[in-house]
Amino acid sequence: MFKGLKPINYGGREVWPLVEGGKGVAATNHMSSGAWAAAGGIGTVSAVNADSYDPEGKIIPQIYRSRTRRERHEELIDYAIEGAVEQVKRAYEIAGGRGAININVLWEMGGAQRILHGVLDRTRGMVAGVTCGAGMPYKLSEIAASYEVSYLPIVSSARAFRALWKRAYSKAAEWLAAVVYEDPWLAGGHNGLSNAEDPLKPEDPYPRVKALRDTMREGGISDDVPIVMAGGVWFLRDWDNWIDNPELGTIAFQFGTRPLLTKESPIPEGWKNALMELNEGDILLHRFSPTGFYSSAVRNPFLRNLESRSERQIAFSTEAAGDHQFQLDVGVKGKHMWVTRNDLLRAREWHGLGFTDALKTPDNTLVFVDTEEKGIIRKDQADCMGCLSQCAFSAWMDTDTNSTGRLADPRSFCIQKTLQDIAHGGEIDENLMFAGHGAYNFKKDPFYSNGFVPSVKQLVDRILTGD
Repeated sequence: MFKGLKPINYGGREVWPLVEGGKGVAATNHMSSGAWAAAGGIGTVSAVNADSYDPEGKIIPQIYRSRTRRERHEELIDYAIEGAVEQVKRAYEIAGGRGAININVLWEMGGAQRILHGVLDRTRGMVAGVTCGAGMPYKLSEIAASYEVSYLPIVSSARAFRALWKRAYSKAAEWLAAVVYEDPWLAGGHNGLSNAEDPLKPEDPYPRVKALRDTMREGGISDDVPIVMAGGVWFLRDWDNWIDNPELGTIAFQFGTRPLLTKESPIPEGWKNALMELNEGDILLHRFSPTGFYSSAVRNPFLRNLESRSERQIAFSTEAAGDHQFQLDVGVKGKHMWVTRNDLLRAREWHGLGFTDALKTPDNTLVFVDTEEKGIIRKDQADCMGCLSQCAFSAWMDTDTNSTGRLADPRSFCIQKTLQDIAHGGEIDENLMFAGHGAYNFKKDPFYSNGFVPSVKQLVDRILTGD
């Protein structure tokens, strides 16, 4: 046992201060989270479009049959509730009364509040807590408290927590089980990097977490309410000075990337194999996500294509003005657009390389793509099922008009399509592959030598040694 590490009281029972990260669409399910709880920790079922099963136990494909986006959005909510309820019930059974089961939702996912109500109503007594990030989930405390379930907001700064506490959480203080601090420079998936922070200049998490604890103390929150350190956690020995540290109060640790590579992890073998080959620097912190948030994923051909697509981009004007004195004669077929001389030459070069179609962005720029890619982009935009509360890629918004009022952005992608595809055996090079920035440790950590893939129990036992 790693020195100083001791169980915490959570949901009325003693558990290890080790939390399984939620990991979005189908990358965390009943097998992984049930096993994590059975090993004595806090397992986390992803309630983001989770899988349902037919009577033979096969995954039901999430196919959308309705004609309109609004109707497809209703289908999506039905899938999400049914899937998450099924996953929670199965995870609870696997846990067998040990550890605890949480669910994870993204506040900016489409229908988040309705899904949360639908899942908690049908899983009473099984869910210990709800972790929630990706946005400012002011109503999280109210919804969780109405079902007598704990809540664990995910924040990346003391300032964000202060706003949540003052506006909403102080009214349901008794149900606040922990606050998850997610390091915006190290965590996989979407993260809370603010406009005031530099994506290229990571900050030490210690002073940021200390500031969070100070803010919690200002609100009268006991030091027994843990701060969960998430993002960049691999070996507990690296966090020795955080454990039993009076400045920080009670600390727990969330593992998002390491549990991807376990026997119970539901991700496909190709994804697991790819994790073992990553080197330091292979994870890209980028802003291509249609959510508008920064996020971190493996810099595979899928991401590289988005990078190069954005590089084939020029500004335009609808009339000759300033430097924009040259009429664009490629990619726009009869439309009158004016560009700089240099950009005209670049556009002609891209056209000659086969990128013959120019697509408008919301920022008065054009990106050049080939005809096949244009077709895929337009089809994916048309097939939108409203998986986000607002989506830059399709211009969907969960309002009466179902529109953001902005032009759909061809520099982004359909996140629902790619995450469902990679989680269910799609090509790993052609899809978004989320992972934390410490994923290169799979290649370096002797625990995984010779391709060893542990069970969740073996992984938790290993983590508890400090390694």
